[in-house]
Amino acid sequence: MSDPNAQPGSPDKEPASEDQAARTALGNTERAEAATTPGGSGPRPTLGRLFLENLWAANTFTVTLLSLVLAMIVGAILMIISDPEVLATYSYITARPSDAISASWTLVSEAYANLFKGSVFDPAANSFNSALSPISETLTYTAPLVFTGLSVALAFRGGLFNIGAQGQATMGVILAALAGFLLPLPPGLHLLVAVLAGALGGAIWGFIPGILKARTGAHEVINTIMLNYIAVYFLTWLIVQNGVQDPNRTDAISRPVEASAQLPRLFGDGLRAHAGIILAVLATWAVAWLLNRSTLGFELRAVGANPDAARTAGMSVTRTYVLIMVFAGALAGLGGSQMVLGTTAAALTPLVVAQIGFDGILVALLGRVKPWGVALAALLFGALQAGGNRMQSYSGISLELVTVLQALIVIFIAAPALVKAIFQLRAARAARLQTSLAKGW
Repeated sequence: MSDPNAQPGSPDKEPASEDQAARTALGNTERAEAATTPGGSGPRPTLGRLFLENLWAANTFTVTLLSLVLAMIVGAILMIISDPEVLATYSYITARPSDAISASWTLVSEAYANLFKGSVFDPAANSFNSALSPISETLTYTAPLVFTGLSVALAFRGGLFNIGAQGQATMGVILAALAGFLLPLPPGLHLLVAVLAGALGGAIWGFIPGILKARTGAHEVINTIMLNYIAVYFLTWLIVQNGVQDPNRTDAISRPVEASAQLPRLFGDGLRAHAGIILAVLATWAVAWLLNRSTLGFELRAVGANPDAARTAGMSVTRTYVLIMVFAGALAGLGGSQMVLGTTAAALTPLVVAQIGFDGILVALLGRVKPWGVALAALLFGALQAGGNRMQSYSGISLELVTVLQALIVIFIAAPALVKAIFQLRAARAARLQTSLAKGW
C-alpha cells in the first residue's frame, strides 16, 4: 500500500502521468544545460566573443603563427650576434644604449625588409618585370618542394617514412632529361613524355623499397637511404657517358634539354616562374582527393593507422605498401623533373637536384602531412629561399642563416608544447565551439 504523505520524487510515490514525466525530463535537461554553460542561464555568447576567447587558445593556426614569430625573434638575435659591428656597440651599452638599439634595429629591419622584397613584392620596382620578379622567384622555388613534400606526406599517412625522396627526385630528373634531349618528338607531346618519364623514374625508385617492405619486412628508412646514394652516384656516372655528356664541354654536364620539352613560362621570358607551379597545385588537389575521397585513400589511411586491424578487415597491407611507395616515388620524380624541365637548369649536373628531397621532409612536417598544408609550407620555404638571396646580396646576411630560420620554424612547430608554455596558451575549447556551431549563435 502506498504512503499518502509521500513527497514528490519519492520511490513510494504513485507512477506519474506521461505529461508529468515529460515536464520533469524537460526541466532536468534545462537545469543540466544551465549547469554546464558558463554564466548559467545568461545569454548565449556571440560569435565575436567566442572568436576572441579561442584566438589565444592552442589551436593549429595560433601555434603555427607564433612559431613563425619565435623563429624570427631567434633569427634576429643570431643576426645581431653574427655582426661584429653591431655586437661592438653592446660593449658600451650602459653608457649609450641608444647606439646598440639603433644598430640592432637597423640590421634586423633591413634584413627582414629585404627578405620580403626578395620574395613577395618590392615597392621600389619601376617596371612590370621588377614588380613580379620576387613572387616569380618564390613560385620557382616552391614548385619542386610541393611535389617532394607531398611524396613524404603521402607515405607518412600510410605509415611509412619516405627518406628516399631525394633519390626518387634524382631518378626523376635523369629520365626527364634523357627524354628531353634524346627523343625527337614534336612540341607538346615532347613535354608530356618528359614529364611522365620523370614520374616513371621516381615511381621505379619508390617501388623497390615498397616491394621489399611488403614482401620481406625490410625497413623502408634504411632501403631509401641506400637508394639515395645509388641514385646520386648513378647520376654522376651517367653524365660523363658518350651520348649524354655535352660534346662541347669537358666538365660533368649533359646535353641541354630541347626547348620543346621545357615547361612554358607563366610571365614571359624575363621571369623564371613556369607552369610547374600549376602542376603542383593540381597534384595537391589530386593527393587530397585520393586521401579523403577515394577507397584507396581510406585503405591507405587505415593501414597507416593500424596495419593489423586493416589486415583483419580484409585489406591487403602488402598491396597498399607497394602502392604507397610507387605514388610517393612518382610525386618525388615529378619534383625532380621540375629542376631540368623548368627554369632552374637545362642540363644534368651532379648537383642539379640540390636538396629538394630532404627539404621535402621539412615541408611535409611543417604542413602536418596534409596536402594543402604541405603546399602552404612549400610556399613559405620557397619565399625564404627567394628572399634569402636578396638578404645575402643587400644586407650581407649569410644565406646559411635562412636555413637556420627554416630549421627554427620546423622545431617550434614540431614542439607545440614549447610554444604553449612560452606564450601561456589556453587549451583549445574545440568541443564548446562545435556545440555552439551546432546550436547556432
